[in-house]
Amino acid sequence: MSALRIFLIGPAFPLRGGLAVFDESLCREFNKAGHHCEIISYSLQYPGFLFPGSTQYDTTGNAPEGITIHTKINSVNPFSWRSVGRFIKEQEPDFVVIRFWLPFMGPALGTISRIAKKNGKTKIIAITDNVIPHEKRPGDSAFTKYFLKACDGFITMSKKVMLDLEQFTKTEHKVFTVHPFYDAFGEKVDKQIAREKLGIPADEKTILFFGFIRRYKGLDLLLEALADPRLKERQVKLLVAGEFYEKREYYDEIVQRLGLADRVRMTGDYIENADVKYYFSAADLLTLTYHSATQSGVTQTAFQFDKPVLVTDVGGLAEIIPHGKAGYVVPIDAKAVADSVVDFYDNNREAAFTQGMIAEKPRFAWNIFVDKIVNLHDRISAADDRSK
Repeated sequence: MSALRIFLIGPAFPLRGGLAVFDESLCREFNKAGHHCEIISYSLQYPGFLFPGSTQYDTTGNAPEGITIHTKINSVNPFSWRSVGRFIKEQEPDFVVIRFWLPFMGPALGTISRIAKKNGKTKIIAITDNVIPHEKRPGDSAFTKYFLKACDGFITMSKKVMLDLEQFTKTEHKVFTVHPFYDAFGEKVDKQIAREKLGIPADEKTILFFGFIRRYKGLDLLLEALADPRLKERQVKLLVAGEFYEKREYYDEIVQRLGLADRVRMTGDYIENADVKYYFSAADLLTLTYHSATQSGVTQTAFQFDKPVLVTDVGGLAEIIPHGKAGYVVPIDAKAVADSVVDFYDNNREAAFTQGMIAEKPRFAWNIFVDKIVNLHDRISAADDRSK
């Protein structure tokens, strides 16, 4: 396989969060496979009205090693879009991989793509995290169409997004491949050491809710499940690790109303990459009770730490966790969630489910993901050659 020149457009350091970690890992894996990949990231990613968190930026100063990041794109400045498009056009990469997760990015990314392709060589492949957003706003459909029409091919990481994509394009150049598991958060930590670090008693039954908190992620459902008398009797406790992207008071009120104050601990803060390992290593079970989803990087983080997972049967989550082998897939129902947590503890499922997570890992390897993208590029190029 000949080496390809690739640009990856998406969030990267000094921006923080799951998208940035993914993009940095993907760039590294392209290079490991013998290609030459560089990232083009955002000088301004979100205007304030779209970002409810404390900061979009990494505060540790720990830049990723071994990859090149160009911080160029201002998401609200058309002059920036044209400048980046010209830069890519002149560099003549074989293809550009673009992360698309929010319609708001459509005008910027669509403009960049159209200009870049004017060199007659560069292909545009979108990784479509979402096509139809979780939280809808006016203009979503128009912005999404503008970007998608500029693309030559698509990667989706859930079958739901593949179906959503059918509403916008009938191209045959679409590939579904699962989200690779993260390997960027350090090594697993002994459970007791992790618990000492976080102040969790050694014998406590602790389930984990991890990631930024928005209504669609279903923390309210998990709190309702935690109020089940059976979980109270077993003294199951919940650790909520993540930053609130909406008013925390909504959840505090639920905790107080259900009498959960002594069984729920909320950090309320963004968890830095270096600390992620402690939360996953300390917990018994990761619980993702989403009301809606496409795919989740949090489930893939669980694979790095061999942590059993409970997911609700929404979007692509059930495609990732085999029910009864590595965790649970349950309806969006508080009793169903509680039933599974009771089963987990009463039947000592942790060891068996941990082995189930380990057994599933090979299908989430990064080299599979990279090969799918490269093969898609080759198909697009071959089809283009035949049409000339």
